[in-house]
Amino acid sequence: MRVAIVYDCLFPWTVGGAERWYRNLAERLAASGHEVTYLTLRQWDAPPALPPALPGVTVVAVGPRMALYRHGKRRILPPLVFGAGVLLHLLRHGGRYDHVHLASFPFFSLLAAGLLRPLHRYRIGVDWHEVWSRDYWRDYLGAAGIVGWWVQKLCARVPQSAFGFSRLHLDRLASLGRKGTHLTGEYAGGAHPSQSAAAPPTLVYAGRMIPEKRVPLFVEAVAEARNSRPDLVARIFGDGPERAEVAERIAELRLGDAVSLEGFVAADVLEGAMASAAAIVQPSAREGYGMVVVEASARGVPAVVVAGPDNAATELVEEGVNGFVAAEPSAGSLAAAMLRAVDGGAALRRSTEGWYAANARRLSLDGSLDRILAAIGA
Repeated sequence: MRVAIVYDCLFPWTVGGAERWYRNLAERLAASGHEVTYLTLRQWDAPPALPPALPGVTVVAVGPRMALYRHGKRRILPPLVFGAGVLLHLLRHGGRYDHVHLASFPFFSLLAAGLLRPLHRYRIGVDWHEVWSRDYWRDYLGAAGIVGWWVQKLCARVPQSAFGFSRLHLDRLASLGRKGTHLTGEYAGGAHPSQSAAAPPTLVYAGRMIPEKRVPLFVEAVAEARNSRPDLVARIFGDGPERAEVAERIAELRLGDAVSLEGFVAADVLEGAMASAAAIVQPSAREGYGMVVVEASARGVPAVVVAGPDNAATELVEEGVNGFVAAEPSAGSLAAAMLRAVDGGAALRRSTEGWYAANARRLSLDGSLDRILAAIGA
């Protein structure tokens, strides 16, 4: 089968759950004997004629290197450029492919694939990592959010095999008139050897510093939790447009000796920090899946997330078994959940390890890949 994977980012040149998913998907499809092409924007420093070498995968840049974010939000121009690049590529080469597999967002590449589908007769598979509500579109783009909502609805009408990674977003997709298949796993790794939590107890955040991740809230919650556990410390990994604000909150709350901003680090350093953490904390307002919960559980480390209408990560947390869900996005509520995770100690780590073992198959990339392969081969 000749397959095109279409996404504007490529791991590890950009880092995120979707980036890992599409790289893993491309490589697994290639390993299964399929002919795979990965269409993306150029993010690497080498000339466009020298794309990265992925095992068994042909990487094609259909647009130039561009900054994807401004002030923590996706810019409009890169999705337009990428959509135009995908349109031109499929116009010229769409006949090469039997199946085109895309993320629903950025929308313009999906619309381009849908426009040319009758010409080349390939099938389309779409991963709906998220389906935004009208309210969220309005919060994100203001009055222009209604345009985004209607474009999203138009994308749902493109003939496709639709897939989703959470009940939350599959239900929203159904409300747009498109039923999808539930893929429960994105994790390409396996269980890691468990180890005891470090002393003093350490909370870890790893990810981008953008508004919806609410890293300043994490800092405030650490300050609150230290009123009960003065020995508690935190490590923050990653970078982003809110880094300065996070640093300011650390200084304002006099947490310089308790909270470290560590930026991007080597993989083994991050692995060591995650494995020895008392808990992994992800205070996001919006998550399409919740990979951090799975990655933490695979290490026997409980996760702490925050309840919210756009946070699908809560679907992966079994309260008191592999972590806790803060009831609201406040420092007090998040601090209480973090303290419960710390106080759970070795017993909670064993429980988390058991939860992962019981759910490993459904959480794995292989389980989801089986369903994708079935759709491609149907």
